[in-house]
Amino acid sequence: MRRIVVVLVAVSLSGSVRADELSPAQQRVHAIYKELIEIDTTHSSGSTTVAANAMAKRLTGAGFAAHDVHLLGRKPNRGNLVVRLHGSGSQPPLLLLAHLDVVEAKRSDWSVDPFKLIEHDGYFYGRGTLDDKVMAAIFVDQMIALKQERVRPNRDIILALTADEEGGPDNGVAWLLAHHRSLVDAAVVLNEGGGGRMRDGRYLLNTVQASEKTYTNFVLEVKNKGGHSSLPTKDNAIYRLADGLARLERFEFPVELSEVTRTFFARSAAIESDSVADDMRALLREPPDPAAVARLSDTPVHNAMIRTTCVATRLDGGHADNALPQTARANINCRILPGHTAAEVRDTLVRVLADEQIAITEPEPAVPGPASPIDPQFMSVVERLSESMWPGVPVVPTMSTGASDSRYFRNVGMAAYGVSGLFVEMDDIRAHGRDERIGVKQFYESWVFLSRLIRALATNG
Repeated sequence: MRRIVVVLVAVSLSGSVRADELSPAQQRVHAIYKELIEIDTTHSSGSTTVAANAMAKRLTGAGFAAHDVHLLGRKPNRGNLVVRLHGSGSQPPLLLLAHLDVVEAKRSDWSVDPFKLIEHDGYFYGRGTLDDKVMAAIFVDQMIALKQERVRPNRDIILALTADEEGGPDNGVAWLLAHHRSLVDAAVVLNEGGGGRMRDGRYLLNTVQASEKTYTNFVLEVKNKGGHSSLPTKDNAIYRLADGLARLERFEFPVELSEVTRTFFARSAAIESDSVADDMRALLREPPDPAAVARLSDTPVHNAMIRTTCVATRLDGGHADNALPQTARANINCRILPGHTAAEVRDTLVRVLADEQIAITEPEPAVPGPASPIDPQFMSVVERLSESMWPGVPVVPTMSTGASDSRYFRNVGMAAYGVSGLFVEMDDIRAHGRDERIGVKQFYESWVFLSRLIRALATNG
């Protein structure tokens, strides 16, 4: 462990590190990261199978037996990798989970090639640098390190690198749980969804994701008989849909807090500015202060933490420039608070749109997930390690406003936590966006943090 501490200090001195300054261990994790970033794993043109095979080759080369390395999936280009490091079995397994697929990225939209790992001005750029090949690379590296160090943990450690977390019909976690559950059955799952938040380089808090909102889409559709555009009618599909969308724009779902979000706001108040901290404390009163709620709602991340949200994301209407529209359609993306169903939200949309001619359908059923318990033993391990690396930075349970594959494990009774120790600028998070990036310094810090966390959980529970 002493050598790892020295590495951390060296990296902390600068946001950028030359390749010839890296230790052998850093060179290894950097090489894995680079290889993963430079494999196209988008749904449209890429293959998670290629990435899974590349990581399997590294792991078998490090000494993992063939019968402990499983390459499998429902489709040839949507492969998953599951690898097991055997422990004494005195405790149930620990699962390290990361997804290999990434969202689409057009070269013309980016200032750099999204499928090259580029280091510039103290950042690593590339599609998946943050979501989620950083954790995939670190987990692969740590499995190799544990194997080469001949560590025999108290529990099996399972690595699962999966497909279609970002969308598509072949979600790797759902498929593995349905068809190969024994390969991924575990007591604790470490996944994405948590991480550190900083502002202007100042580390504010380190989050542990214990719950997440439910992701679903609703399609709103209005149909008319159409006709010649020179003879407009009062009933126009586009106008009718637009009126409904305007009513939805003005609507806000009610405020609701859970154990996780109450704890998040209570602890976050300790590191926020006076006015924001006061509003967070006022939010926690019974009943919440309406003025404080209104001010917090002006900040998207706070608004998303306190209520269900539904927002228009796509719009389509008409079929010709000189014809009245026969169809107008909009996609509404909803992020639903835990404890509520898509059916409840649909009923709310019906009331808000207030127009029986706007049909509402849910193209794919939502997959809700319960919260993982805020386990004091697990949290104490995270808090101890976090304090040793970032003194004074609080560890805060959080609810993800986005979705992750943790929900599939929570739905079958496995505790799943989003933990990374990866700090990002909270006002400039580029996952899913152009020029996705993470700090070089923060990458190597996360590598050290996760290394320590995996060993702590593998040896002490």
